[in-house]
Amino acid sequence: MLSYNAYGTCSGTNNDHEGFVKLSGAPVWESGWCSSLTNHRGVTLLKFDLFSCTMLESHTFDTYGSDSAATNLMNYLNGLSHGDLVIGVSADEPSERLSAAESTLRDWGANVDDVGFRGTFAFIAQKGFPDKIILDEVLTESESNTDPAKINVVLQGGLATYCLALDYTLHGVNITTISSQHAFIAIVVKLS
Repeated sequence: MLSYNAYGTCSGTNNDHEGFVKLSGAPVWESGWCSSLTNHRGVTLLKFDLFSCTMLESHTFDTYGSDSAATNLMNYLNGLSHGDLVIGVSADEPSERLSAAESTLRDWGANVDDVGFRGTFAFIAQKGFPDKIILDEVLTESESNTDPAKINVVLQGGLATYCLALDYTLHGVNITTISSQHAFIAIVVKLS
């Protein structure tokens, strides 16, 4: 999973910024700036089924351009059931109008209060288990330009197959990271 930020202009080459989330090797979310992909600016939350390794729903909250996005994000997270698993990924600029949702994100374990303008973050969290969050954040635009937030996660256990992979293009260079498949019941996480 990869977040990305946007900066500069969309002219010339090597300006594309793209982020992807994959489950079992299949893309379930793609977004880009200065690319052919749709720019899902702000924060996208993807709820997925733990046992079938499928995305159930995806919601993008434009926390840069919409005054109500953070409240809608907060209400969405509060409305989920105990144990629901969510992937969160930022795109373009997530922090401008995020403050109304920051306390709810902290309740989930995703403390992103310190992410600045065009910083990036990515997380995987389970409602009711904030200590089990996997979070990567890159605080500044300049750092995010070269090394945006990213997570490669493998969950293990004994009932189903789960795989999360990351592909992204940064400054025209394609980078692919694929995690191996494992089964899981309890969330045991390896970061690579």
